[in-house]
Amino acid sequence: MKRGHDRARPARDTALRRVAREARPFLRARTAAILRLSGWSLLEFAQTFLGGYGVARALDDGFLAGRPATGLLWLAVAAVAVLPSVLAARGVFGRLADLVEPLRDGLVRRAVARALSGALGRSGDVSTRSLSQVTHQSEIARDGWAGLVLTLRSFVFTAAGAVTGLLALSPALLLIVLPPLVLGSALFLGTLPPMAARQRAYLAADEAYAAHAGELAASVRDIAAAGTAERTVAGSRALAETQLAASRSLARWSAVRVVALAVCGRFPPLLLLLGAPWLLRNGLTPGGLVGALTYLTQALAPAVQALMTMLGTAGGRLVVVLDRFTDAPPPPADEPAREASPPPAQGPARDTPVAELHEVTFAYGPRAHPVLDRLSLTVGAGEHLAVVGPSGSGKSTLAAVLAGTERPTGGAVRWRGRPARPADATSVRVLLPQHAYVFTGTLRDNLRYLRPDARDREIAAMADAVGLDALLSRLGSLDAAVEPDRLSQGERQLVALGRAYLAAPPLLILDEATSRLDPAAETRAELAFAALPGALVVVAHRLGSARRADRTLVMDGPRTQCGTPGELLRTSALYRDLSGLWEPGEEHAIRSTPPPSPV
Repeated sequence: MKRGHDRARPARDTALRRVAREARPFLRARTAAILRLSGWSLLEFAQTFLGGYGVARALDDGFLAGRPATGLLWLAVAAVAVLPSVLAARGVFGRLADLVEPLRDGLVRRAVARALSGALGRSGDVSTRSLSQVTHQSEIARDGWAGLVLTLRSFVFTAAGAVTGLLALSPALLLIVLPPLVLGSALFLGTLPPMAARQRAYLAADEAYAAHAGELAASVRDIAAAGTAERTVAGSRALAETQLAASRSLARWSAVRVVALAVCGRFPPLLLLLGAPWLLRNGLTPGGLVGALTYLTQALAPAVQALMTMLGTAGGRLVVVLDRFTDAPPPPADEPAREASPPPAQGPARDTPVAELHEVTFAYGPRAHPVLDRLSLTVGAGEHLAVVGPSGSGKSTLAAVLAGTERPTGGAVRWRGRPARPADATSVRVLLPQHAYVFTGTLRDNLRYLRPDARDREIAAMADAVGLDALLSRLGSLDAAVEPDRLSQGERQLVALGRAYLAAPPLLILDEATSRLDPAAETRAELAFAALPGALVVVAHRLGSARRADRTLVMDGPRTQCGTPGELLRTSALYRDLSGLWEPGEEHAIRSTPPPSPV
């Protein structure tokens, strides 16, 4: 019973209420800025009041009374009242920055903090959501908040000036003007909750499509290998249709707002003209009638229409976007269904494997053919394992699952006898992809990226072991500036290899990380890593990598076979085929890209 009550509470806790709770302390902390903004806006109140009142007095006390000079003087007063409000615009925009920029800065800080927390504590789509919040959504909030403050400020002081002027001319005018304004405003406010829901649905659909597109960009090869292209296209189409449906629903509710705008903006002047005979019989002067019409057409109706337009477009988006920042971060994703529980680690800690896959299955979607199908694999401490197979056979997917960057859809992944956790990743493994990451800075900073406390003598020993001495000599010193665009692909890979060597993780995974090195340089680097105490897994680019390994895993889609090179030559037809293709000097590999250039 209590659980059902807790589930009902968030339904009543609307987006507007959540945003309002967060907004109150933000606005209280900026009371001084609001007061300064209001001070400048008083000039707009004076302009509105004098605009209609001056026209009324110009007619009643001037032109209709036979005193044209008095009429011209009142018109001059109404015209001069415009000048201070124009000068006040500079002060208004200056104070506006004190309210707008802190909002955007706070939203960006919150999104970045959430992204970092999510990256350390759980996997999922936190990064794609946070990227959208830091870039696109924070700018929507900034622009929407600035427009709302300007429009709301203008409406409040313009409406106050117009209502004060109508009361000064004749209180009976409010009986004609207020009913359509109240009716139109009520109709407009009634559209706010459904419009906010549609805006939220549209943003959620946009985030889902962006996350889906990001996954596809990183998985095209495996999707093609698994034969799931048609299902993937169908999934993309469904997400696009969901986004289109949300957009159409939003447009339908916008039509209701057009009616509300018409009631507020068009009906008051029409009712004023229809009620003119009654008003004139009850003491309203002809000048007062023209002054009231001036208030309605030149001040009150435009202000109401501007406010409704702003609330209906930018205001709705603002509430929804801010709610995306104020709601609680998504809970950790449920653990995927395990097809089998991993066996408990046996023996002393020194005998515990560095990494284990137990009945692991991985597929890109619930109906996709599995890329990995109930694969069990053990990588022991100090072991050298090579992974070979044709392009698209799932080698990179295996590397990602083993490194913990992809979660299996079935089975279990263990590091050092414990379930793999993202929080443990940096202390257990290093994954080097084919495209090496090198940043602008010194060579020393690039090499110590994973181990900031590495000493120069350790860096020198690493350079000699990995084969980085030639690049070090060319650059001149460890403090030489590194410009990534001026390094060859092979040199970038050497820098990344040197960085991993210094880190010396318990598990190092090279996903074609030596593909741009010549065979001699590749051999030197792999032998250097094999001499380290940690385990080495190499997604092989040449058959020499497999021959140097203790064991080789042959992948052919979900079908795998593991053994020593000699065993595989006898038992694996695919390995024999790969050996025949790889044999001639090993200058070619089974890849669709051109052969790598030497460093």
